[in-house]
Amino acid sequence: MIRRFIARRSTAVGTLILAILVAAISVTYAATRVSVGEVSEGLTCQCGCGLTVANCNHPTCSFSVPLRTEIEGMLDRGMSRDAIIGFYRNKFGEKILSAPTTEGFNLLAWTMPFAAIVVGGGLIAIAFTRWRHAPGSKPAESSPSDAVAPFDDELRRRLERELKEQL
Repeated sequence: MIRRFIARRSTAVGTLILAILVAAISVTYAATRVSVGEVSEGLTCQCGCGLTVANCNHPTCSFSVPLRTEIEGMLDRGMSRDAIIGFYRNKFGEKILSAPTTEGFNLLAWTMPFAAIVVGGGLIAIAFTRWRHAPGSKPAESSPSDAVAPFDDELRRRLERELKEQL
């Protein structure tokens, strides 16, 4: 009788542990499995709408509808997101990607906007500094020591004499 009780209890505990393991594995698999939407977000629709394959707003699009079906088949065969995107990149070229890669010449597409903002901001700062310190931009504060001295009569006579000699 005790043996039956222990056997039933160990069977129940074993079944419970097995159920927990199966649930954990299925949750892990579901969390790592990529969806069609995630893959198709990385690809640009080629029908001319300019949207991604996931967001193409043509219900009967001749490009995105079949492509989503193909992507679903590839995911069912166990292909990863990167492998699928690489497949379509080889098939259609760089134009299929919804964002440029971060390698080679495409790195310029990522860095150039930021560099332009920094350079433009620097040029604006330099221009403002020059405008602020330009002559005549700020009225000079006069002090009693800066008052203009009266004109010297000797210098006036000398100037008149030199002008007469020149003319």
